[in-house]
Amino acid sequence: MPPQTLTDPRIAALRRMKLVALGCLLLSLAGLGLSLVMGASGPWAWLKAFCEAAAIGGLADWFAVVALFRHPLGLPIPHTALIPQGKHRIADSLAEFVRDNFLHPEVLLRKLQILNPAERLGEWLREPRNLAQVTGSVRSMAIEALSLLNEQAVRRAIGEFLVARALAWNATATAASVLDVMTKSGRHQDVLDGALSKLRDYLATPEVRALVASRLLKFARAQWPKATSLVDTIANVDKMADSLSDKLALQLVEEVQTALSQPEHSVRRQFDAWIIEFIERLRQDPEFARDVNAMKDRVVQSDDVRAYLDGVWTEVRATIEADLRRDDSVLMRHLDHSLASLGERLGRDPGLVEAINEHVLSSAARMVGSMREGVTQHIATTVKAWDDRSLVRQIELSVGRDLQYIRLNGTLVGGVIGLALYGVTVWMAG
Repeated sequence: MPPQTLTDPRIAALRRMKLVALGCLLLSLAGLGLSLVMGASGPWAWLKAFCEAAAIGGLADWFAVVALFRHPLGLPIPHTALIPQGKHRIADSLAEFVRDNFLHPEVLLRKLQILNPAERLGEWLREPRNLAQVTGSVRSMAIEALSLLNEQAVRRAIGEFLVARALAWNATATAASVLDVMTKSGRHQDVLDGALSKLRDYLATPEVRALVASRLLKFARAQWPKATSLVDTIANVDKMADSLSDKLALQLVEEVQTALSQPEHSVRRQFDAWIIEFIERLRQDPEFARDVNAMKDRVVQSDDVRAYLDGVWTEVRATIEADLRRDDSVLMRHLDHSLASLGERLGRDPGLVEAINEHVLSSAARMVGSMREGVTQHIATTVKAWDDRSLVRQIELSVGRDLQYIRLNGTLVGGVIGLALYGVTVWMAG
C-alpha cells in the first residue's frame, strides 16, 4: 500500500477529532474528581452521576474503537485488533462483495441496458469537439507509434518476422490450391487467352518477321552454303527469306487466332491437362515440392528481397507520417468523416443501435464471465498482501474520524443517561 504523507488532509482531521474526544473524556474525569473532592452530595452528587457515567461511556467507546485497529494499551486482550487479525476474512469478504455487486453478470448487463451505450456513443460522436478530440488523440498515438517503428531494432525485427513467416509458408500447397480454384472456375483459360493474345500481337510485328527472316537466312547459309549461292544466282535469297518469314508469321498468327476462337481447341485441352498434371505434382511429388519451396526460400533470403522489404517499409512509414503531420491529413479527414457518419447513422438507425447494444452486451457477458473470478482473486490476494500497519492506517484514515464521534457521543450520552438514572433513584427514594 502507498504510504500516507503528512499532506493528506485526513490526518489532520483525524487528529483533531481524537483531541476533541479525548478532551471530553478528560473533562468528565476531572468533573468526577471534583465531585468526589466536594463530597458528592447535593448539587455535586448530580455532577458525580453525570461525570461518572460519561467517563465510563467514554472509556468503553474508546476501548471499542481502539479494539478495531489495535490492542488497547498494547495488551493482547482477546477479540481486539479485529481488523489486522481478520485481514484475510476481510479480504475475502471484500472480494466477494465486489464480485456479487459489481461483477455479477445480471447486475452489469442490466446497468448496460439502461445505459444504452450505442445511443450514447452516437450522441457523443455528433459533438464536433469530441470528434476533434478523438482525431487529435489518434494522430498523436499514430505518430508516436510510427516513431517507435522507425527504430533500427524494430525495423530489423519486422523484417525478420516477415522473412520467418515467408520461410514457414508452404508455397507448393498454396500454389496447388490457387491453381485448383482457378481451374475449377475456368480462370486459367483467361490466363491462356491473355498469353495467346500477346503472342499473336508479338508475331504480327515487323520486327519479329525481320528477326525470323534473318535467322532463316543465317541458318540456310550455314547449312547449305553451295545451294544458297546457287539459288542466289537465280533469285534473291534475302527476298525469299523475307517472304518465307512473312508466310510463317502469318500462319502462326492464324493458328493462335484459331486457338483463341475455339473453346475446344487442342491447345486448350493440352493446357488443361498440363495444369491438372502440374497441380497433382505439386500435391503428390515430395521432391518437386521441396524444390519449389527451396527456390522460394532462396528468393526470400536474398539480400535484394530484404533490401526491398526494408525500403518499402521506410517509404510507407514516411508517407503515412508526413500525411499525419499535415493539418489537412487525408487519413485524419477520413477518420473524422467516418466517425461523424457513424454518429449520424446511430441517431437515425434503431436497428444499428440495437445491433451494437446486443454486441456490447454479449461481449460484456463473456468478458465478465472470464474476468469475474480472476478479479475477485486479485482483490483478495492484494488485500491479504498488504502490511497490517498500512492496512490499519488506511482504514483508520478513511473512517477513523467518524469513529471518534462514537467516543464523543459515548461520553456525552453516557453522562446524560447517568444523570437520568441518578434522577430516577432520587425520585424513587423520595
